[in-house]
Amino acid sequence: MRLVTACMLISSTTSLVANGFQATSPLSVRTSRVSTSSKSVATAPMSATTSSSMSYDEVNKLAFRALQSECKQLGLSAVGTTAALRGRLLEHFGLAKEVALEKGAAPAVTPEEIEELCATDGITFCDESDPDFDFKSLLSDVMQKSSVGHWKSATRKLKKLNKQYSTSDRPVPREAYLAVLEACAANRNNGARASEPARKILEDMAESDYEIPTDLANSCVMNSLGEGPGGTHDQCGGIDAALAMVAAVEASPNGSSSLTDATYGRLVSTLANDGAVEEAILVLRSMVVEKLFTPPLGTFADVAKAAAKSDDHAEDVLQVLTYAKAAGYELDNIAAVEAGRDLLASGVIAAEKMDNLALGLRLLTAAAKAEGCAPDSGDDLVASSSAAAQRASTLIHKRAIQQACKDNGWKLAVKLLELMPKRGLTPATSVWRSVVATCCKNEKSRKATAILIDWITLANEGKADKPPVNVFNTVVNTCEVCGEEDLTVKVLDLMRDTLDTEGNIITFNIALKRLAKTGNIIGCEGILIGMLNEGIEPNVVSYTTVLGACAKTKNAAMASMWLQRMRSRNCSPNFHTYNTALAACLDGKLESTFIASKIATEMVEDATTEMACGIKGVAKFKSTLPDTYTRFLGRELMKQLRENWRSGDIDMALAKTTTRVPLLKLVDLGKELPPEVMSEIQCAIPEDEEDEQSEISEQDYEFSLLAELHKDDHRTAMV
Repeated sequence: MRLVTACMLISSTTSLVANGFQATSPLSVRTSRVSTSSKSVATAPMSATTSSSMSYDEVNKLAFRALQSECKQLGLSAVGTTAALRGRLLEHFGLAKEVALEKGAAPAVTPEEIEELCATDGITFCDESDPDFDFKSLLSDVMQKSSVGHWKSATRKLKKLNKQYSTSDRPVPREAYLAVLEACAANRNNGARASEPARKILEDMAESDYEIPTDLANSCVMNSLGEGPGGTHDQCGGIDAALAMVAAVEASPNGSSSLTDATYGRLVSTLANDGAVEEAILVLRSMVVEKLFTPPLGTFADVAKAAAKSDDHAEDVLQVLTYAKAAGYELDNIAAVEAGRDLLASGVIAAEKMDNLALGLRLLTAAAKAEGCAPDSGDDLVASSSAAAQRASTLIHKRAIQQACKDNGWKLAVKLLELMPKRGLTPATSVWRSVVATCCKNEKSRKATAILIDWITLANEGKADKPPVNVFNTVVNTCEVCGEEDLTVKVLDLMRDTLDTEGNIITFNIALKRLAKTGNIIGCEGILIGMLNEGIEPNVVSYTTVLGACAKTKNAAMASMWLQRMRSRNCSPNFHTYNTALAACLDGKLESTFIASKIATEMVEDATTEMACGIKGVAKFKSTLPDTYTRFLGRELMKQLRENWRSGDIDMALAKTTTRVPLLKLVDLGKELPPEVMSEIQCAIPEDEEDEQSEISEQDYEFSLLAELHKDDHRTAMV
């Protein structure tokens, strides 16, 4: 009975040894319980002090980039494989013992314990079984499954082989890793489903200090990247898996030179398309600066486009352009290919967001220099490459033109305006007007006319709005100032053909000024009749301009008549009007002096009423108060009267008591009236207030036109 019991015990013990102590003995159970208890005691203080720490399962679920982020936040090194990063976090949170228990749930039974259990008197045992049988058997299964492409089964068996049977003296051979890795890498990582197992194999090979074949490493990284969210393919693989593979390959022997520029480029593009701009730029910098690669332009373009989409990463586009130049690309040549145009377009978009007008214009100029874009030009292709690029290009030109006009740089403004249609950009009406106004301000009548003709041409093609009447008026006035009579007629004809109108009141006033400069009073009268026929009521500027023609010819009688006509049309004269009429009386004749005295009487009456009741509107256009020039004219007219009585045309005493009195009042009229005079004046009932801003703006421009009238005369009709 004792022998049978001993044999049974020996048999069970031998079976236990042969199976690698997979069965749990009472001793192992007891030991396990002790270990678990000691573990709870050891980790209790840690759990009490790290209430915000992560659990073992939470750490295990983190992907590669999440592991890197956690390590950076905790001040740990973020360099290494997934296992290395995870190990640092587990150690930081005091979870390293759980890893040890997971790897071996039951401690091995020692030979002494076996001998104690199997002790029998007079019996000896000899184990002739192969101690590596299970290892070899499982290894054979791994190789067999890999050879037929069963990557899932091969991966599971490799994991079991590595975890349960491999030791430092008997590691898993490199050939086994390579066999399973090739099975995983087949068919583009089996549709990216084998990306995670491939990543784990690469990390295990790096940890075992095995060299990884170059073609296999590149294939695994490339095929783990897809077009889905996070760089996945049908929710498999992705950027995290690829980055972990790259870290593992680079950590292996000779791994720093294993991955090609195409692999890194694919990783950079995927990062950029996923919105990870900063990470993409870091990898791109490593390619150019550290590994001395020359990535394709498409890689730079992908990063630049991703950065240009965000206001926060606009400056990063400049960094990408810098790396492109460092890689050997010349900005003046890259517009010949689509990727180069995309890169330049991203630079233009970023320049507009940073309000860096000089950079945006420089990039478009560089695109224009590229050869091989025929029949189009490179800058046109860049500006029209996308809606965002077209918008940015338009805004850059618009702002640059506005700044040039502000600085009175008409040449630069004209050049930029001429470039816009060539680059497929449509100038806004405000841009056209600004450039035309700047040219007119600098008295560049021919250039202003040329720009106006270009504007009309584009408007006829439906590429721009038609120029408004005011623009025609500005150009006509500039042509008049510059003495370009032919251009004046040409612009007026263009206005009639383009807008089907003879113009507005400003246009007629410009025509009046043109006739007034020659003293053509009859022609001015014809213009006024034409205005009335067109339904346009002449304003104070119109009548003042006609009076300018009277002043040019020293026709006092006509000046007096036109003053009466304007009053009959309910148009009140202002001090500009009175000054021009008085200037028309300075011809040395007594009759003209009488007319001047009458005009002075009317002006004093109007000015006295204004001083008592005030005026409605802007004084520049409504006031009748005498100014310095009025007093100058009054004194000149009194001198003329003195010459009249000295020549015997009039009695001196009579002249002093009649004709000279209004002129003297005009010269001596002050800013205040005596109280008795104020009380005698009856003020008109004020009309309802209206918005006169538009009228004021137009009259301000019209009076500025008259400033050029009769430059050769001191201030005759200078109103």
